[in-house]
Amino acid sequence: MAGAEAASARAAGARAVLLRRVPIAGWLPRYSAEALVSDLIAGVTVGLTVMPQSLAYATLAGLEPQYGLYSAFVGCFVYALFGSVKDVTIGPTALMALMVYQQVHARNADFAVLLCFLSGCVQLLMAALNLGVLVDFISVPVTVGFTSAMAFIISCSQLKGLLGLKFSSSGFIDTATKVVQHLPETRPWDATLGFLCIFILLFLRKIKDVKLHAPDVKPTPRQRIGMKILWLFSTARNALVVIVCSILAFLLSPPAEGSDQDASPFVLTGTVRSGLPPFGLPPFSTTIGNQTYSFGEMCSGLGSSIVLVPILAVLGNVAIAKAFASGDSVDATQELMTLGLCNLLGSFASSFPVSGSFSRSAVNHASGVKTPMGGVFTGLLIILALAVLTPYFYYIPKASLAAVIICAVIFMIEYEVVKPMWKSSRKDLVPAFVTFMMCLILGVEYGIVIGVGVNLIFLLYPSARPMVHIEKAMTRSGSEYLLVTPSNSLYFPAVDFIRSSVGRAGITQGSSQMPVIVDCRFVLGADFTAAKGIAALIDDFSKRKQPIYFYNPHPNVLAVFKGANLEEFVEICNPEELEQMLQAPRGDNDVTSDTGDVRMRNFDLREVTTSSNSAACLPVPDLNSPTESIPAQVDLSSTPLLTNSRYNGSSVEPSERS
Repeated sequence: MAGAEAASARAAGARAVLLRRVPIAGWLPRYSAEALVSDLIAGVTVGLTVMPQSLAYATLAGLEPQYGLYSAFVGCFVYALFGSVKDVTIGPTALMALMVYQQVHARNADFAVLLCFLSGCVQLLMAALNLGVLVDFISVPVTVGFTSAMAFIISCSQLKGLLGLKFSSSGFIDTATKVVQHLPETRPWDATLGFLCIFILLFLRKIKDVKLHAPDVKPTPRQRIGMKILWLFSTARNALVVIVCSILAFLLSPPAEGSDQDASPFVLTGTVRSGLPPFGLPPFSTTIGNQTYSFGEMCSGLGSSIVLVPILAVLGNVAIAKAFASGDSVDATQELMTLGLCNLLGSFASSFPVSGSFSRSAVNHASGVKTPMGGVFTGLLIILALAVLTPYFYYIPKASLAAVIICAVIFMIEYEVVKPMWKSSRKDLVPAFVTFMMCLILGVEYGIVIGVGVNLIFLLYPSARPMVHIEKAMTRSGSEYLLVTPSNSLYFPAVDFIRSSVGRAGITQGSSQMPVIVDCRFVLGADFTAAKGIAALIDDFSKRKQPIYFYNPHPNVLAVFKGANLEEFVEICNPEELEQMLQAPRGDNDVTSDTGDVRMRNFDLREVTTSSNSAACLPVPDLNSPTESIPAQVDLSSTPLLTNSRYNGSSVEPSERS
């Protein structure tokens, strides 16, 4: 009987793992005809959006246009099997295209395909090791600076196609400089068409919000149909603009395929290789000119992008999944694994690195998709385009593709977050601005690394330089002492600072005689280096025969200190122990110290101790500390404040509180 129950439990556990790792096993048995119709409509709509975008992103990546279509269909099928969010669509994006361009520039497409393969391997390894937490180290300010810089870089790179210019460049500054230098070479037809396309795309983007009925009136069936038509035109705006521009280019100068494009008033996309991509292993060696690159040399050439590209792809994909999860939790490991499979398998079809697309996921959601099956219909439409429509891609003007990209990325400039960031936490503007500028000046791969580094410095600085609150106090029996309250845990970066701050306070404010009580309520952790630093601090006090005690240390901290053999460490857990240690006569309620510049008052630790009989010392709130030096959750509404001196860094700032 027990064996049968164990087998049943194992079967249930295996089924739960299967449903979590292969979500299609959960929703496919319940798939309905109604869901099929909804997914078909959404899939075709997304397909019409992704085709012109993929051609444009391939051009942005420095590849031939067909590589955009190669990158657009494998992820659709893989995500349908393993994806956990129905709205997410996987394929080429502006971010991935620009990252690829950094590596493919002056090289060939084999580097892009190998980068796709290696990105998939890194993402699968991260999923196996549950390293999705690394994404959490890229904060919102860094992401804002990075995406805004990306929008500037991509828009600038498309000015060449928008104006019909011909030059080669690398980096934002170089591109912007050469655009200015070549402005006299602007082709009027391309410039006119490009700016007209931008205007039309922005106009069509807004018409989906048009209401044909009064705000408080229910729309009639005719009005609903009209708004649906407007929404359809708005959603398919990229495809409509590209198709119309292609027809216009064909009518104005229809050259035969392969003929000289100079006869056309526009710079055209040119020949797009028809048919499905060659399926096979990604290239582990390649030849450029007369030089052959081995696998190691290719990896060396790809450099930090082997790690940075997959992390950025995961960052975007998880963010999109959370945005469309409708409040449900998102399994980051599952999304990481799925994206890894999309890139790994996509590399066998000559794909460059892909990720989730926010714009196409929004189209998918607005189209009423019911399940990830919508991606299957999108993939089938792209395969159909590769097989049938590629000859017609020859006539697509590059100015129209540049307009599509510019209109897609200009809304990535997140200027609207600057004002609330300024109001809430101004220091967060520093990593955002540093990331933005470094991405423009040095490149996106260095910019985001520098931005994360700056953000980590802001994160770690309070641990290295915690605020230390110092005040003189007196027990009810009249014993005078110096109360020192560190505001953070004790780890190795802060050891020397804490030692010097407490030691200086003992000498200057304690006259090298007054007992020092270190309130450990905020010290929730410590390490071996901190224990050795505290031992040195105790030794400093012992040499000048000045007592130092530690009030209510956390059990974890005590364990570290005892493990480091701090024999002279003296802990105080209750007011009675403090009275016994100090052994001073009772004084008046308010007295003035010999120095005359610091007021003291009677201080009874019974007021701040929760329990004097517990076996372990517990952190308790200190009602004598000023508001700004203790956490907000401590209620000071009924607590008298006192004059004090604050140590922050190496300076002492006297401040009077009434």
